[in-house]
Amino acid sequence: MSPSPMDTSQNGHMKHLDGGYSLFEIEDTDLWKLLDKPRSINIERNRSFDERSFSEMSFSLSPPRHLFRSSENAASRVLDHIDSVYSPGRRSGIGSPRISSVETHPIVFEAWESLRRSLVYFRGQPVGTIAAVDHSLENLNYDQVFVRDFVPSALAFLMNGEPEIIKNFILKTLRLQSREKKVDQFKLGEGVMPASFKVLHDPIRNFETIIADFGESAIGRVAPVDSGFWWIILLRAYTKSTGDTSLADMPECQRGMQLILNLCLSEGFDTFPTLLCADGCCMIDRRMGVYGYPIEIQALFFMALRCALQLLKHDDEGKELADRINKRLHALRYHMRSYFWLDIKQLNDIYRYKTEEYSHTAVNKFNVMPDSLPDWVFDFMPSRGGYFIGNVSPARLDFRWFCLGNCVAILSSLATPEQASAIMDLIEERWEELIGEMPLKICYPAMESHQWRIVTGCDPKNTSWSYHNGGSWPGQLL
Repeated sequence: MSPSPMDTSQNGHMKHLDGGYSLFEIEDTDLWKLLDKPRSINIERNRSFDERSFSEMSFSLSPPRHLFRSSENAASRVLDHIDSVYSPGRRSGIGSPRISSVETHPIVFEAWESLRRSLVYFRGQPVGTIAAVDHSLENLNYDQVFVRDFVPSALAFLMNGEPEIIKNFILKTLRLQSREKKVDQFKLGEGVMPASFKVLHDPIRNFETIIADFGESAIGRVAPVDSGFWWIILLRAYTKSTGDTSLADMPECQRGMQLILNLCLSEGFDTFPTLLCADGCCMIDRRMGVYGYPIEIQALFFMALRCALQLLKHDDEGKELADRINKRLHALRYHMRSYFWLDIKQLNDIYRYKTEEYSHTAVNKFNVMPDSLPDWVFDFMPSRGGYFIGNVSPARLDFRWFCLGNCVAILSSLATPEQASAIMDLIEERWEELIGEMPLKICYPAMESHQWRIVTGCDPKNTSWSYHNGGSWPGQLL
């Protein structure tokens, strides 16, 4: 895949030759102007949510303004113009704002009630939310606090003016990171964050302990790669939302970040700036053929690196690490925008690739066989739109659409403004396939027949059009 024309400045930032800058260089003030710029998109879709949109609901509470002290934050300014969703129910005891005569939609009320019931306490303090509140089945590990699953809950609590639970969560997982981690007598890297943890109560001794899972108990015994990235991103969200830098400045938090970054920035045999990952190491936590360089991990990696730059102290160790981050960001940005991006033009170029090309002048750098292109991708790719494909590795491109990776690529500015618009255009053009009646397909299309059996190992949870394999998820990330 050939990159779009751009040059590289000495400070490592990319500048488009047409004079425009990527979202990575745009300051918050410029971003606000960009958000005000109208787009010529007319969306006509079937309306869900009982034929009512969110704009028709009566949400009239806003967070206390002191929680958004950073006036330069574009997201904070957006909150000045829209109403924010607040917990309509009882006070949680951890800093909920007072509620006064507010009419809320029943679904919002029910959602907050469920979120309150999912809170996990350790020695009297809330430290997270369990994965699912469902007592109808044996939950396996659904009664644990997952790092990745807690993130949307944490953002909701931050918007609701309840940052204490996020602070408790960050500190408790940091303690768990420092523990020695072994799986079958093999020691894991120092920086690995747990996939989940569980609070155990001993009624006899009246004592509580936290047990973490670093992969030794997980299905497939795979350690999480994304937990450390989510932890850094959440720490940045907490700092940005509250204006409190004391948590991130703690020596323990600085040390935790350094361990995570040293683990993923280590140099080895890989010639790509992307991060090599195994199946089951991320949100796609079953074998789904994402081994290699899955888009989800690369987008989270990019976002975590950018957040770390804002959180690291400017001491000697922090500056040295920041230099390594900047170099990796520069290479990762170029690699992802160049080789993971697919639109109708790139698709036609791949279809006409020559194979067995050698030397630096090779166009088909990964020796992809044109015959390996799946038939569905030609029907799926509209003339207007594009997306980051699921994986790029020697002789193999994974053309599947993965929602989380593409959405995080937009949020983190891994995607250029043009690519971000193209991703949203694709979703609009392929609304029925990707959204349908129940948002949201996390992966599209599903593997079927013998392919499903071979790639997933006949995993019954990944039968065609279920779970990660093309199934609809009860959540909207857009």
